Amino acid sequence: MSNNKTVAFLTGTRADFGKIKSLIHVLQDSQGFEPHIFVTGMHLMETYGYTLIEVEKSGFKNIETFKNHTHETTMDLTLAKTIEGFSVYVKKLKPDLIVIHGDRVEALAGAIVGSLNNVLVAHIEGGEISGTIDELIRHATSKMSHIHFVANKLAKKRLIQLGELPESIFTIGSPDVDIMFSKNPPSLQTVLRYYEIPFKNYGIAMFHPVTTEFEDMEEYANNFVKALIDSEKNFVVVYPNNDLGSTHILNAYDKLKNHSNFRLFPSIRFEYFLTLLKHANVIIGNSSAGIREASYYNVPTINIGTRQANRSNHESIINVDYNYTNIVNALDSKLDNRHNDNSFEFGKGNSAIQFLESLKKPEIWNLENQKQFVDFKFL
Repeated sequence: MSNNKTVAFLTGTRADFGKIKSLIHVLQDSQGFEPHIFVTGMHLMETYGYTLIEVEKSGFKNIETFKNHTHETTMDLTLAKTIEGFSVYVKKLKPDLIVIHGDRVEALAGAIVGSLNNVLVAHIEGGEISGTIDELIRHATSKMSHIHFVANKLAKKRLIQLGELPESIFTIGSPDVDIMFSKNPPSLQTVLRYYEIPFKNYGIAMFHPVTTEFEDMEEYANNFVKALIDSEKNFVVVYPNNDLGSTHILNAYDKLKNHSNFRLFPSIRFEYFLTLLKHANVIIGNSSAGIREASYYNVPTINIGTRQANRSNHESIINVDYNYTNIVNALDSKLDNRHNDNSFEFGKGNSAIQFLESLKKPEIWNLENQKQFVDFKFL
């Protein structure tokens, strides 16, 4: 390619930034590409740790910020405001490609802006299923995107089922696994010292709101917190995302602040979080980290409720409902039966290289902005 391709990455949360970080790095270090980053969402919210700082510490150039949260903090208004801000940004930058990740409203906003402005959109980790509104957002985002970088063959099959062109789908694994397999991760002692965590033995607790169960989230959050307290175990607790219902969880977490068994954090740097996870006794809650990353480290997971429904179910995962007694029983069960997961269901840590090699192919830039639905009978 004679001219540099301008690639705009959109990130709205600590989680999606962890997923795309290696992809930004590989383009920034390669000739022919000029990556830019549009930072919005939770990154700019003090309550959730103001993680823009972590984006800036990563050594990336060309960072643009935009506050998309409203006083009402409802997902539809966040979507609308993100579309407005990102549209202005895209018209100014004129990127050749927009890269988005996952199932957040920010990702959907990026896909909408790109498709309506005839800019190619690449969606990371489409074709996956879960048990919440996130799944609808993920599939809608995929349909508004032109290029798909998926985690595995099953995700590719689902996108083909949605009518996507097979030649527009690239199986590269999950980019966060690149960081999990990095050569120089921070040591446990470094992480414990940095975050002033006094525990030698601990679990990780991460509990996110389920928007379709909003009316019950206060009860679910209180059951979760009571079970953690009554277990008398040590936990590193990470705040939820800012979806509808997060206030109930944060209010319930207030009960943990005076307990010596708990250390609460609005956010933890992704590499540091991975080190904590690798050495944890268990991860409990409803985070995808318990389904995906924990399986690579052979860390037992107690998965609560419906948020991760229909996702991978390794033998190290204990699935329970929101009932207090069932959560306590799971915490009291034997959790040291770790298994060796050799399936590499989400890649082998080379997603960034595969991403780069895909973008070096001329045919990917020749994909039509006007998408066509591919019917099964033509495959």
